[in-house]
Amino acid sequence: MSSSSSPVELTLRGVILGAIITLLFTAANIYLGLKVGLTFASSIPAAVISMAVLRCFKSSSILENNMVQTQASAAGTLSAVIFILPGLLMMGYWSGFPFWQTSSICAIGGILGVLFTIPLRRVMVVHSTLPYPEGVAAAEILRVGSPGEDYAETPIERPKVVEDGRAAPGGRELLIGSLVSGLFALCTTGFRVLADSASIWLNAGRSAFLIQPGFSLAMVGAGYLMGVSAGVALFIGIALCWGVFVPLGMLWADHPTGVALSDIGMNVWSSQVRFLGAGVIGIAAVWTLITLLKPMVQGVVTSLREAGRFAAEKDRRDRDIPISIQMLLSVLMLVALLVVFYQFLHAAAPMLSATALWAAIIGCSLFSFIFGFLVAAACGYMAGLIGSSSSPISGIGIIAVVLVALLILGLESIVGGLTSNGGQLAIALTLFTTSVVIAMAAISNDNLQDLKAGLMVGATPYKQQVALIIGCVVGALIIPPVLELLYHAYGFAGALPRPGMDEGQALGAPQATLMTAIAQGVFKHELDWTMMLSGVGVGIVLIVIDTLLRRTTRTLSMPVIAVGMGIYLPSSVNSALIFGAVVCWFVNRYFARRAQQSGNTLEAELDRPKRRGVLLASGLIVGESLIGIFIAALIGATGSDTPLALAGNGFADVAQWLSLAAFIAFCVWFYRYLVKQRRPS
Repeated sequence: MSSSSSPVELTLRGVILGAIITLLFTAANIYLGLKVGLTFASSIPAAVISMAVLRCFKSSSILENNMVQTQASAAGTLSAVIFILPGLLMMGYWSGFPFWQTSSICAIGGILGVLFTIPLRRVMVVHSTLPYPEGVAAAEILRVGSPGEDYAETPIERPKVVEDGRAAPGGRELLIGSLVSGLFALCTTGFRVLADSASIWLNAGRSAFLIQPGFSLAMVGAGYLMGVSAGVALFIGIALCWGVFVPLGMLWADHPTGVALSDIGMNVWSSQVRFLGAGVIGIAAVWTLITLLKPMVQGVVTSLREAGRFAAEKDRRDRDIPISIQMLLSVLMLVALLVVFYQFLHAAAPMLSATALWAAIIGCSLFSFIFGFLVAAACGYMAGLIGSSSSPISGIGIIAVVLVALLILGLESIVGGLTSNGGQLAIALTLFTTSVVIAMAAISNDNLQDLKAGLMVGATPYKQQVALIIGCVVGALIIPPVLELLYHAYGFAGALPRPGMDEGQALGAPQATLMTAIAQGVFKHELDWTMMLSGVGVGIVLIVIDTLLRRTTRTLSMPVIAVGMGIYLPSSVNSALIFGAVVCWFVNRYFARRAQQSGNTLEAELDRPKRRGVLLASGLIVGESLIGIFIAALIGATGSDTPLALAGNGFADVAQWLSLAAFIAFCVWFYRYLVKQRRPS
């Protein structure tokens, strides 16, 4: 296919379809993120849905499908702002989510995340050996579903047709996964005939050890996508947390009469050990930034130097948004940031002097802009290394919270007035500023991944960049009402909208809880720096171990971010993720043995099951998340916290055993589904 051709690519129908998919996956990601602190990459399921719909139009093409998945991929990234925004409700600063303020910071941060990574495309995508796992996977799905089309300059060999004359895999795995996980979620969070987790405490004197299997099929899917190394790292984090740190903390904790050891253990974890986990995540993010500093700077310098030479390039496959427009949009976004910060501060603190007001507005806007650029470049590179889903957005948020808090303390020493009223204004401003940085980091994670997929299928980069900006705007309009719906249906941990609500059903919003606690601790001088610094020390030891593993072996590693997640996230979440990673390990082991027996390469044996597994796992995540949104809508409409419940609290013990049996049966089925197939021809 000639590079000068003008294939069907960015179309109105594609934009509309992308907006619909963005709506669904943004809602699903917000629910999943608030519940367990994780989001999923939506590029692959979006590509499958796009191919299924657009094949009804004869003029559709692989490039149009690619534009749809590019736009919809914003759902899996921009929704990361939920890692910080609910904190404004938890601290009592907001009573809801103001539509225009919330959507504005999402859109501005998202658009800047796109713009800041455009200069990195040639060095980090075109002329780079970075693997970009999710971008490559999305491109493979698009090419399998579009036989006979090839717009890439250097086509990559297509997977062979292996089943009944049809290219595979298709939407079947995505649909099956969605139906299975949706039904399971309906039985747990809806009908309440199954439990979502079980807790077993093993007492040992003044200490106790927790075993807490979780039964979320969405987390199994996420664990499968994370892979074996991340699963092992999560297990190490759980073992350190509940086998070492919590029991040790309980030895020195107060033991009031009549308080169960399990309650004391949970208090030690939430008030102390989680901050240790935050320290591990934070130092891991800093180390990643340090290791990427040199290639990041080289990429920016080289791209800017070559921008003029490529401006007149006629090949559409190497054409970005013109640098003049990039700079103009960047300036407009900076002005928009100033306006948004002015509205936020002027309405919240009319007592501030003009000097203090404008110092805070300019300081926070410039920090978001400059630090956001550094973070965008680093996160884009990290996405190329390990994928968008595994990038340490939480760690970036922790670093940003601390730096913004220190910035505000510095401004306070100069102009005064920012830390009055118990520091509430300073805490809120810290969280608000960090949310902009989070949006930039999340979108930059996704942009280069999408551009890699576009490179493989021969897309036009500037059209992809326009599509992603559209996705950011659509997602920004969707996020506030979905957050409002979930808040009034479930509430957040420590922030319930109505009296008498079941706090056990509140969405945990774990990252927002942690970042709010860090900001409050800085300004109220209550932050447990001992645990944070202890986490930094533990993280340094883990970094050394991981570095030695990577240098001495080719296959072993221990992602430090994942170890920190194992300490920081609830054990029920981590255990389900580990089950997914275990299924992935068994599948890989099965096909490794079959490759030895057949004489085929491992890559050939894993080619089809790998794509089937990605689609099935994505379906598991989508199904449970959408059921969560559906139940949230029912709660909002009926006013009942349990509108579909068929069983009461007395059924809880039986429900745990039923869930365990059903969960094990599902994991076995998941494995057998992936390994029972024809060999490649």
